[in-house]
Amino acid sequence: MSPRGVGPRLADRVAAVVGGGSGMGRAVSLRLAAEGAHVYVADLSVEAADAVAGDIVAAGGAATGVGLDATDNDALRAFYARIETEHGRLHVLHNQVGMPGAGGIDVTEDDFQRSIDVNVKSAFFVASLGYDLVKRAGGTGSITMTASTAALIGSPFSPLYSLCKGALTAYTRALALVGGPEGVRVNCICPGPVDTPMLPTFFGRDPGADVADLMGTFISLIPLGRAASPDEIAGVVAFLASDDAGFVTGVTIPIDGGQTAK
Repeated sequence: MSPRGVGPRLADRVAAVVGGGSGMGRAVSLRLAAEGAHVYVADLSVEAADAVAGDIVAAGGAATGVGLDATDNDALRAFYARIETEHGRLHVLHNQVGMPGAGGIDVTEDDFQRSIDVNVKSAFFVASLGYDLVKRAGGTGSITMTASTAALIGSPFSPLYSLCKGALTAYTRALALVGGPEGVRVNCICPGPVDTPMLPTFFGRDPGADVADLMGTFISLIPLGRAASPDEIAGVVAFLASDDAGFVTGVTIPIDGGQTAK
């Protein structure tokens, strides 16, 4: 079930995709499984996680669906304890959890804290609590985080979102320095607009806004002239997870159709 022209680069390896039940996370889960990994598909919606795992198994791969609130550290500990019991190590850990958050700068403290919990706290603890399992991968461990082009060029729609996602790029560099001597690579992807159900939620937070018009204008400014597909994001994550990226760590990779090149 490998993609055309791609061998099973992750054969006999174990992967976890946190936020793997839909959109980019689903595509990443499918791709890692297609490359040979046993994938733990974790998502706030256990139904979504089970559905993705079922799709993988139906296609001939190996997967386990798990319901998981990534902002709950006790739940994260239990998740990693299960992987430890069943496999003893984790080769690939990808965090896809995130939310757009409130727009503008007139943000309530509750909205601020929710964005921090979902976009920053979860990323920190998904990586730090899973780190020991990835360290056991014998020098082939990969941790990847999902930020956004808003971390690199700023978002006029949500400065709070830029703040949260920008934190992940700095965390990536720091954790890569921690992990280097122990054979753990840590990298960050920064997708631009991606054709998923979440994309419209980044636009038109103001009442009466024409979401379709705002989206169309924004995407027209992308040099490649379109949004990415989830599969295009998954391909980069699979590369970073594989031995082909064995000397790549501490970097942030825009996947943005040229948006940040301007």
